[in-house]
Amino acid sequence: MLDLESVRLFLLAVEFGNLTRAAEAAGTVQPVVSQRLKALEARLGRRLLDRSPRFVRPTAEGMAFLVHARALLAAHDAALRPTGATALRVTLGLSDHAIGLGLPALLLRLRAALPAHAALDVRSGASIPLRTAFDEGELDAVVLRREAGGTEGEVLGLDPLGWRGASDFTLVPGEPVPLAILAPPCGVRAAAERALEAAGRPWREAYRGGSCAVLLAGAQAGLGVAPMGRISAGGAPDLGPALGLPPLPPSEIVLLGRTTSPEVGAAIRALAASMRAALGAVSPEGSPVRSRRGDRGARPAA
Repeated sequence: MLDLESVRLFLLAVEFGNLTRAAEAAGTVQPVVSQRLKALEARLGRRLLDRSPRFVRPTAEGMAFLVHARALLAAHDAALRPTGATALRVTLGLSDHAIGLGLPALLLRLRAALPAHAALDVRSGASIPLRTAFDEGELDAVVLRREAGGTEGEVLGLDPLGWRGASDFTLVPGEPVPLAILAPPCGVRAAAERALEAAGRPWREAYRGGSCAVLLAGAQAGLGVAPMGRISAGGAPDLGPALGLPPLPPSEIVLLGRTTSPEVGAAIRALAASMRAALGAVSPEGSPVRSRRGDRGARPAA
């Protein structure tokens, strides 16, 4: 018989690509995950994962086993669910400027950490209205981008802001900097405006997007430069140094959540682990960036 918890840890290791983050999502520690994965490989008589100090990847045999692992866990979760039981719902708010183009990978990791019957209700948008919805009890957890400081919530890491756009984009000397930005109120927009005004650089709104994906599309089409985080821009390079634009400050990515059931707790752990993985918030020694918690603080403004 296969140990189902080891199978679940294998699935998390594949989705997160990192044993430390897989352990965080599972509510355990990295040595336990490593030990159980080795035991699973020994039981199957095949190597499932290629490991390095910073990431893990499935082998060819691991990819083949992945299909069976998902089916096995889905059948197990379905067998445990009472007939006619109401579907578990986990409601999450995800700031577009915090996640943006990183959303597909994050959702896959969340699905891997939750029972197959759990339903994810996800709301994406600006940080301020998402924070309001969390305060009013509409959301179990939110991930926000914080530009203005504060101590409330769990800091998952820092995400650098940069000027994103077409690789061949150039500025016209003497003309205002054309910006591709979201509508106000937006903390990232405000940070870009402050940086340009402090540097004495006039600017104009050349393109207004409704989401980070639309914003980046306009910027990469050459309509302007977009102030965006590394994750939300899908890793697009920072054109600021080449264009002579002022540097932008990094932002804190913050998690606020309330655990109302073990499954919701698992979703919140997976959400935190996934964002830390995306932020690269692991030191060379494998320790996560220190979190800061508090009861009060400035509202995130992105």
